[in-house]
Amino acid sequence: MNHSSFRWGDFLRRIAVIAVPVAMQNLLTTTGSMVDTMMIASLGQTEVGAVGLCAQFSSLMFSGYWGFVGGGMLFFSQYWGAGDDDGINRSYGLTLTCMMTVGILFGCTAVLFPEWVMRLYTDKEAIREVGVEYLRTVGFAYPLMVFSMAMACLLRCTERVRIPLYGSIAAVVTNIALNWALIFGHLGLPKMGVRGAALATVIAQCAGILTVLILAKRNGHPYLMAVTRHFRWNRAFVAAYLRKCFPIILNEVLIGVGNMGINVVLGRQPEEAIAALAVFRTLEGLIIGFFAGFSNASSVLVGTQVGAGHPDTAYARAWRLVYLCQGFIGGVSLLLIALHRPIFGVMGMEGESFRAAFGFLAIYAAAGFIRMGNWTQNDTFRAAGDATYGTVLEIVFMWALLIPAVWLTGMVWRLPTPVVFACCYIDEPIRYVLMQIHLFRGTWIKPVTPEGRDAMIGWIPNLRAGGGE
Repeated sequence: MNHSSFRWGDFLRRIAVIAVPVAMQNLLTTTGSMVDTMMIASLGQTEVGAVGLCAQFSSLMFSGYWGFVGGGMLFFSQYWGAGDDDGINRSYGLTLTCMMTVGILFGCTAVLFPEWVMRLYTDKEAIREVGVEYLRTVGFAYPLMVFSMAMACLLRCTERVRIPLYGSIAAVVTNIALNWALIFGHLGLPKMGVRGAALATVIAQCAGILTVLILAKRNGHPYLMAVTRHFRWNRAFVAAYLRKCFPIILNEVLIGVGNMGINVVLGRQPEEAIAALAVFRTLEGLIIGFFAGFSNASSVLVGTQVGAGHPDTAYARAWRLVYLCQGFIGGVSLLLIALHRPIFGVMGMEGESFRAAFGFLAIYAAAGFIRMGNWTQNDTFRAAGDATYGTVLEIVFMWALLIPAVWLTGMVWRLPTPVVFACCYIDEPIRYVLMQIHLFRGTWIKPVTPEGRDAMIGWIPNLRAGGGE
């Protein structure tokens, strides 16, 4: 085979079918977050900073359950490629159980111990008071967010990507409308400020979940509603699942704790920088939203071929997906830089906070291009069965290099905030080189299905192979 045997048109069409709805779903979510920020910005920079720090707590929750998402998608996609309905149902039930345990734990912490959470993230009393008010309500949305994510992962891996998109549309529209009504007291409702934004989030999550369940029922999705088949586990299956998930879980938990340490440092910067960081995180969500489309495409397009016993096709798709993702993310980052003035303006940034926000965005435009390449490669490895290599690299570099650099620059040497922020990405170029070497070696293809394992006997990666597209 050679490069000409790889059918780019069909490959790009397959990517678009998966990536575009996922990207649109995340774009909608980010747009909703931007509207949230704009509305909250009218209340003041303290409120923006407080809600931004609360979002970091939900990001820690994300790290807690994302290991099960990564493990679940590995099994969903490979079993889908092999046509194993029972495997899909059992792996979804186990994934959902593990994820909901994390969501309920974080929800209870936010509702019952909000003061402790805010004291952890910042030493600014005014920001803490607003954050406590917000967390006490938004904590009820955390289990709902996790449930929604579990359903979306299953639907995407079984190539029903439009249903989660419609669920996001319902959630975002509901959130924006209720934000307007509850934050400012329109339509005869009480003026609730940030607590209104939190309540809007809870109700919007309910609307999104209800929409997904109704559409899945109408479309006759064979797995999402098969509740009685979700919990038929045996010891061997649970052991195999946890064996594959454990490196991912370990990675996400240690990365989450590491990010919490970084956020503790950033939460002790000047108030203008904290507000600017909250706005930047919203824009970062836009970039990550587009990345998520490629990430899901990688998991499905590579994982299904590994499970079906087609390692050549999986290998040919994998490295092409990485470079397509990087090129696309680079374009989105440059577009945001070009439009930063009107965007920051409507989100309440001015003076020092405006300059800080632009500095964060400019640093991220360079570092994010490399970072998304690392993420795509790691997600590809995980979908193919290798949950260890990227995990070890990320953990080692974060704890040996990144966290010490951020802590020293922010807490010991008290350097300017942009320098501290830049240190958050200091490990990305080194890991990228190591990940590229691993990618082209092909040793990350480790099937969990009998068909996949049989196909690996005597298989040698061939960079020039078209993969039978």
